[in-house]
Amino acid sequence: MRVVIARCAARYTGRLSAHLPLATRAIMVKADGSVLLHSDGGSYKPLNWMSPPCTMRATLVDEEAAARGVIEVWVVQHAKTDDRLEIELHEVLSDTEHELGVDPGLVKDGVEAHLQELLAEQIKLLGHGHTLVRREFMTAIGPVDILARDGSGATVAIEIKRRGEIDGVEQLTRYLELLNRDPLLAPVHGVFAAQEIKPQARVLAEDRGIRCLLLDYESMRGAEDHSTRLF
Repeated sequence: MRVVIARCAARYTGRLSAHLPLATRAIMVKADGSVLLHSDGGSYKPLNWMSPPCTMRATLVDEEAAARGVIEVWVVQHAKTDDRLEIELHEVLSDTEHELGVDPGLVKDGVEAHLQELLAEQIKLLGHGHTLVRREFMTAIGPVDILARDGSGATVAIEIKRRGEIDGVEQLTRYLELLNRDPLLAPVHGVFAAQEIKPQARVLAEDRGIRCLLLDYESMRGAEDHSTRLF
């Protein structure tokens, strides 16, 4: 990654037009080709950027630009559209490059896999009499997070999310349509379980006869049985 701290101005043209007046900013040029301009505020979002695939080249400074104090112009051109980002450098305060290597990605506490494991261990959170059939019950379109049976023996399919949104409800709906074609499983009821469920997702789920279940991750972690573990 190349990080340049510079007094610069920028102009974006293409599907939209935008202009950044002269100021001191951080310019990040990533290994994937993306170019981002950041200020020292405004949260984590860049002020402007160009996503790959794109190319960047430095161009000659004409007399008019030189008279305004421009020492170099970077032109970042998108490879598939007419989008272009032009950055005028007036003063470079720092220019460094670092090899970051392959990033393993963000590891979040309470990911869906752990929620699935906890709910499988505490299946009675679904209600009295529920029993676990199996985790990751495979279907033709992917695995259902948990398959269980309620107190009457009816099949229950549970989809688990950290944040329950409409797309999760749609996903569970597709599973239910498929599972209900199996005479050995039907009728299959659905439970949409998440740490947080958006109001629109709850309305859609309830309209389709899917029960919503809020998961208290901290409480579930506290209920883990460590008696059979060495550490």
